[in-house]
Amino acid sequence: MRETKLRAPFETSSVLVMILAGGEGRRLGPLTSDRAKPAVPFGGRYRIIDIVLSNFVNSGLHKIKILTQYKSASLDEHIARAWRLSPMLDNFIETIPAQQRTGKSWFKGSADAVYQTQHVITDESPTHVCIFGGDHVYKMDMRQMLDEHLERNAEVTVAAIPVPRKEAREFGVIEADANGRIIAFHEKVADPPPMPGHPDLALASMGNYIFNTGNLLDALEQDAKNEQSAHDFGRDIIPYLVKNGKRAFVYDFQTNRVPGEDEGSNAYWRDIGTIDAYWAAQMDLISVQPAFNLYNQRWPIRTAMSHDPPAKFVFRDEWNARVGIATESLVSLGCIISGGRIHRSVLSNRCRVNSFSHVEESVLFENVVIGRHAKIRRAIIDKDVEVPSGAEIGYNLEEDRKRWYVSEGGIVVIPKRAKIG
Repeated sequence: MRETKLRAPFETSSVLVMILAGGEGRRLGPLTSDRAKPAVPFGGRYRIIDIVLSNFVNSGLHKIKILTQYKSASLDEHIARAWRLSPMLDNFIETIPAQQRTGKSWFKGSADAVYQTQHVITDESPTHVCIFGGDHVYKMDMRQMLDEHLERNAEVTVAAIPVPRKEAREFGVIEADANGRIIAFHEKVADPPPMPGHPDLALASMGNYIFNTGNLLDALEQDAKNEQSAHDFGRDIIPYLVKNGKRAFVYDFQTNRVPGEDEGSNAYWRDIGTIDAYWAAQMDLISVQPAFNLYNQRWPIRTAMSHDPPAKFVFRDEWNARVGIATESLVSLGCIISGGRIHRSVLSNRCRVNSFSHVEESVLFENVVIGRHAKIRRAIIDKDVEVPSGAEIGYNLEEDRKRWYVSEGGIVVIPKRAKIG
């Protein structure tokens, strides 16, 4: 394991973080029907937003504003209850809803969201502003990206991850020279430009940026005046800065080293924008050696505290196949596995799996009850759902499609508080 040398030549108090968390997340189907994408549960006891917030807090950056818009009630509640930092030290994590401060319109894009809330920037007067998305799964020591931003005397730095060029067609791709200076930004093109020195790879933008404050505010002002703009950082702000000769650089995410992580884990980054990608990321967590490790005490994923009791497993009647057991799974606090079998699954708090039932390769949100003799396979079941005795989900996709959302990859999604007859 490689030890990481941590440096902070900048003052953390001069850095403001703005998290973009207002997206609708349509491709997550029923999971975002009444909650914002960053509020979707992940890994049993977390929310997606907890991942990026943990990265910043673990990096010592504690001035954080979260920009919300779409169905943000559960996200706002989670932030208020789980993420309270010390005001004595001028630390804060606060949500900012869309307020129509610059006109009679809601956020029209990622750049417009920051433009409409620029009063936060001017009030805090930071030297640098980090603008990051709130809905990806990865670990990153933000100090290392800030170090590189300062060392290069950059005016904007964009985080990117090397991906095979064939896969890069689905991303915004950064074209850079051998020194990492950005030449152009390409949005989902058929022939992505290669990464310098690696002809088979391309630099996919992660949608994470560090700006010098003055450059950011100037670019946002010009973008707001452009009626042809999509008001998006990747499509509009970064190309504008590059075109005008600003010092724009790319930061290779794979060079980032997180304390306590194995050497090979620095490549893990998942865009969980679809049901299949979301389900796959959950299955990644239960691997014998998961690339995204929840058990690194030097870089914890933080979230709300819970007063639920420990998980309980009861009954060992092997003769009648009534055994409470879970294998290759995450089982959260408050769960009772009462004579049922769990395999390769993720269970959130207070789930109950009753006798003779089988749950396999599935994700259960809070307060899900699985009845006796029920069989669940490759499913995501949202909170407060009671699956009746003898029910089968995931075994006949044609029948499942008549009632529920089924992804392209065959994952069945049962929405919150659904009634299963």
